Amino acid sequence: MEQCAVTVVLPCLNEAESLPAVLAAIPAGYRALVVDNNSTDGTGDVARRHGADVVSEPRPGYGSAVHAGVLAARTPVIAVLDGDGSLDPADLPRLVAELDRGADMVTGRRRPVRGLKWPWHARAGTAVVCWRLRVRHRLAVHDIAPMRVVRRDALLALGVTDRRSGYPLELLVRAATAGWRVVEVDVDYGPRTGGKSKVSGSVRGSFTAAVDFWKAIS
Repeated sequence: MEQCAVTVVLPCLNEAESLPAVLAAIPAGYRALVVDNNSTDGTGDVARRHGADVVSEPRPGYGSAVHAGVLAARTPVIAVLDGDGSLDPADLPRLVAELDRGADMVTGRRRPVRGLKWPWHARAGTAVVCWRLRVRHRLAVHDIAPMRVVRRDALLALGVTDRRSGYPLELLVRAATAGWRVVEVDVDYGPRTGGKSKVSGSVRGSFTAAVDFWKAIS
């Protein structure tokens, strides 16, 4: 696939510290699109200075930010990953290659790098919801698609409505219902390079996300 056919959507809330390194790692020819979701640390300005396109999404929520980015994108393929530096954009071409081989969606399965302190509550929550996806929806996934690649038109046609943390889970459920072929690819998962996680950084954040996740897969 032509590299210019991919837009990398980065939903961001206060990721000014991490963004420079993330944007520097975007594969050559890919378009970086940062969605500023009410940041107060100058995230949007930092993104522009480092060559990214920026759209603002005032409605709070991960799903709101992702959806705004998908609507703003104009390329046939969309990639989504967090802007916190925990995932390496250099892995994206491997996911795009699986899309070229016939997958309907390709997701990254996080493999922690040596020494990573991955909070137990985050790991446990992911394991539970993925077990539910495998048992109830017969979707052979082991992670909640923190990095993913999908064709834009197909994604919009899927009609994901969740605008909070449950967005990626609803996406997976709808993909399973539609009979999509979803492929997982192992990707390195390291520590965030700045700021604080809005989900796994606290038990409360993980609990709130878990509630959203469970609603999406029930």
